[in-house]
Amino acid sequence: MNASKAKENILKKIRQALAQPVPVPFPQSEGNDSVFQPSVEEMTVEFAENFTKLLGKFSYCANISDLAVQLATLASLRKWEKLFCREPQLKYLLNTNGYSNFEYPDLNTCDASITSCESLIARTGSIVLSSGLKSGRSTSVYAPVHICIAYTNQLVYDIKDSLQQLKDRYAEDLPSLITLATGPSRTADIEKTLVVGVHGPKEVFLFLVESEGVS
Repeated sequence: MNASKAKENILKKIRQALAQPVPVPFPQSEGNDSVFQPSVEEMTVEFAENFTKLLGKFSYCANISDLAVQLATLASLRKWEKLFCREPQLKYLLNTNGYSNFEYPDLNTCDASITSCESLIARTGSIVLSSGLKSGRSTSVYAPVHICIAYTNQLVYDIKDSLQQLKDRYAEDLPSLITLATGPSRTADIEKTLVVGVHGPKEVFLFLVESEGVS
C-alpha cells in the first residue's frame, strides 16, 4: 500500500468516527470545577515554595515600612544605584515610608526595575502582570532584575481565579496584554541547555507585604 492510499484510509476512518461521535463516558466531569484543588497549606506558603523552586527570590514583609527597609538592604548589598519605577502610587508608598532610591529615569540602563502586579498564583508560583498597570508593558521585561511588590490579599490559588479577578476588575475593558511571569526568563532552545535571562530578567524578586500592614 503506497503512502497516499494509507493516508486516505486514515482520513476515511477519522471522517467515519466524527460522523458517529462516541458519547462522553463521564458527563458529570464537564463543568466549572477545577482539576487542581487548593492545598491544605496556606497560599502564602505554597506560593513561596513554588516561586523559589523556579529560581525566584522571595521575601515576606510585615508592612510597608518593613518592605522599605528590606528593599534598601538589598539595594545596598547588590550596590544598585539605578532603580527604575514608573508607578506613582508605588513610589509614593515607598517614599512616605523612608525609601526613595528609585528615580533613575532610563529603563534600558537601570540596575533593576520595580513594579506592582495584578495577582499572584499560588499553585504555579506565578506573577500576573498586565498593561493595565501604570508600569506599562516593558518595565518587568527589559531590566536585568525585576522586583515585584505584592500584597497577601492578591494571592489566588489557580490561573482561572486570577482571570476571573481581571474580568471583575476591568469588566469590558480588559488590558490588551496579560502576562504570567513564572520566575526568571529561561530557555533550553540551544542544545537543550537551560539558560536563564535570555528573553527577560535574570533575577526576579518578590516582596510580599502583609495586607493588614498596608498604611
